[in-house]
Amino acid sequence: MTRGETTQSKVHLKGRNDDFLVFVDDVEQYQKWLKGDTSIPLAQFVSSFKIFLTHKQGTQGTYDTAPKATLAAEFDTEDENEVIKKILERGTMQTMEMPGRQGVTNDSMSSMKTR
Repeated sequence: MTRGETTQSKVHLKGRNDDFLVFVDDVEQYQKWLKGDTSIPLAQFVSSFKIFLTHKQGTQGTYDTAPKATLAAEFDTEDENEVIKKILERGTMQTMEMPGRQGVTNDSMSSMKTR
């Protein structure tokens, strides 16, 4: 695997006033949990217990941490664990391949290689 090459998975939920994202590390565990296997704890597949919003930009744009007031207005609760569950249950999974990077690992040293 080259530097930077990775897969990023997130669950996107378009709310009434904004778009919400939760990042997922283990897609297989998430799919099992979604099908009803409640024995799988969220910590097994949720990347971080943070909810992001994109200011109506879908899955693109700037990711900002969702304020509790926004969560309360959208989901009728400020409890982030409950909100994460709702996003995971109602949202759509999106997986993006991040391309690998090639090139010099230390540009300041490249001039030394030509001598």
